[in-house]
Amino acid sequence: MTLPLFEETYSVSRLCEEVRSFLAEAFSSVWVVGEVQRLREGRPGHLYFELVEKDDADHVCGKLDAVLWRGDRWRVERALGGGLAEGVEVRCRADLDFYPPAGRLQLAVREVDSVFTLGHLERRRRETLEALAAAGLLEANRALALPEVPLAVALVTSHGSAAYHDFLTTLGDSGWGFRVLLLHAAVQGRSAARELVSALAEAGRSGADCVVLVRGGGARSDLAVFDHRAVAEAVARCPLPVLTGLGHEIDLAIADRVAHTRLKTPTEAAAFLVERVERAERARAEAAAAIARAARDRLRAARERVGRADKGVEMARFRLAAAGDRLAALTRALARAAGARLAAGTHRRRELAGRIAAAAPRLLVRRAGEPVRLGREVARVAGGRLRVAMARLAGLERLTSQLAPRRLLERGFSITRDAAGAVLRDPARAAAGDRIVTTLAGGLLASRVEER
Repeated sequence: MTLPLFEETYSVSRLCEEVRSFLAEAFSSVWVVGEVQRLREGRPGHLYFELVEKDDADHVCGKLDAVLWRGDRWRVERALGGGLAEGVEVRCRADLDFYPPAGRLQLAVREVDSVFTLGHLERRRRETLEALAAAGLLEANRALALPEVPLAVALVTSHGSAAYHDFLTTLGDSGWGFRVLLLHAAVQGRSAARELVSALAEAGRSGADCVVLVRGGGARSDLAVFDHRAVAEAVARCPLPVLTGLGHEIDLAIADRVAHTRLKTPTEAAAFLVERVERAERARAEAAAAIARAARDRLRAARERVGRADKGVEMARFRLAAAGDRLAALTRALARAAGARLAAGTHRRRELAGRIAAAAPRLLVRRAGEPVRLGREVARVAGGRLRVAMARLAGLERLTSQLAPRRLLERGFSITRDAAGAVLRDPARAAAGDRIVTTLAGGLLASRVEER
């Protein structure tokens, strides 16, 4: 095949170099905004990641490979107060570079706008806190009761990390029988949020006394996953009290805000549990000592009462013996006195019987005329009362004669009845034309009503 002489032909490497040169000139030192994803450490000290843009539905609508060379990394981390973190939106100044061996575009990040990045983090934190408050979750976990002796612990952290070892070492050095269930979860990186939510859910079902969420120290941006809304909700909704020790002295993650108790470091979280168990043990020992003291005091008081009772019993025995002797003496005296009184009573009875026998004939003679005297007295009193009654009866008879209807009619009074024989007391009861009968002293008078 013969190539036309007037058309220039590029080799692949030459074309790549042309593209690289063009892009380096056209897009040198440009500012780009995007979210950090797929962050990974390279060698020797370079940092590789993807810078993505998402739409309102959280779908990726643009993506560029990016690299932060070791020489620029220290400056960026100093400006941010720490390294880059997954899910953080950054505004960075970069060069657009084309890498010919891989045929790949990538951004070479030179610096990061710390004001934009940290402001975005704070804005997202504020929005998450407002959403949690609206859902009533800020105090939900804090309202749970933490057991006085929390020996069963569900530990959520990265297995083998410094936080893991610090926590277990502190518990082990205490000498108490803590039982720790490790639930591994990444505490940074692309899968951290998902793994933390899953581990917290499993911890809530573990039946432990509490859940401890820890991680080692790091930069402020390393806390980004603990500001994640899903992680914060998992902490707030956990059915067990959640203690956090995220390794920061000053910064407070949202997971700290919604947890039951916030400690600064994993070591402090373990020390808090040890102190709580020791405090409960001291309280138990003090209670046991108080119970023992109270028991000894009561036993001593009971012994004293028993001693006094023994003395009282001995005294009662003496008194009972004396009372027995006195009772025997009184019994003998009573027997003697009863015998004497019985003899005297018998003699008096005989004496009275003799007197009654002598006095009875005289009394009968004296009482023989008593019925005649009493009969005369009754007749006398009855005659007087009969005369008074007869006088009252005569007076009533005279009064009755004066008030008899016949005497009233003789004085001119009359009685009028209607045709039915009922006495008329009111003229209104007789109508014109009614027949009426009037009773007079001399007889009856019939008439008819003409008007009233």
